[in-house]
Amino acid sequence: MIIIPAVDISSGKCVRLKMGQKEDIKKYSDNPVEMALKWEMEGGELLHLIDLDRAIDNSLENKSIIEDIVKALRIPIELGGGMRKMNDIEWAMSAGVTRVIIGTSVLENRKFVEEALKNFGNEKIVIGIDASKGYTAIRGWKEITEKKALGLAVEMEKIGVTRIIYTDIEKDGMLVGSNIEETRKMIKSTNLKVIASGGISSLEDIKNLKAINEPRLEGVIVGKALYEEKFSLKEAISIVN
Repeated sequence: MIIIPAVDISSGKCVRLKMGQKEDIKKYSDNPVEMALKWEMEGGELLHLIDLDRAIDNSLENKSIIEDIVKALRIPIELGGGMRKMNDIEWAMSAGVTRVIIGTSVLENRKFVEEALKNFGNEKIVIGIDASKGYTAIRGWKEITEKKALGLAVEMEKIGVTRIIYTDIEKDGMLVGSNIEETRKMIKSTNLKVIASGGISSLEDIKNLKAINEPRLEGVIVGKALYEEKFSLKEAISIVN
């Protein structure tokens, strides 16, 4: 299990949201490139990069900043936020992104997901499953569907997906701890590789995830806790190592 620092971009700034609500936004840096480099220098092995404006408003405002981040870093980058068309993925891959996260289209355009898997392979495509009370959320978390997150994960495995990012959106940005039970259930009920996300507030939360003791729990995404200096990235990495 690795620690994956997150950089969320909105209006060219590095920010964090509470429960995905753009009305509840806090800026941490005017320079997302410097922030990404900071996490790389502190030992990050993979960067989780999200374009919030593209995810919520379909805005391309942050495109050049994302390209600058990819050029500046040596570590792999996974990019999410508004990846709903094939040319979105093609642009990301040509820019040097390691893998792309598909979220909303998993429910709205299954054919697109299947085509992306065929064109780029399952190591390049990650499925983001965001859940509220066990039900899948889409469109930047603005819509809660009637689709169970676990059922969606099972369907994704059937079409060839090998890796998902599972986020409990009620915990995201709230610093209240990860949803250990739902994460464990996701791992035990599928053969998917899982990256956990949402709610990490302390080193104890990381220890609790590690205690699941399952090789397919590949990593945990940490955002606000790092920005609020609840612990350092180096401390978090030392826990999993």
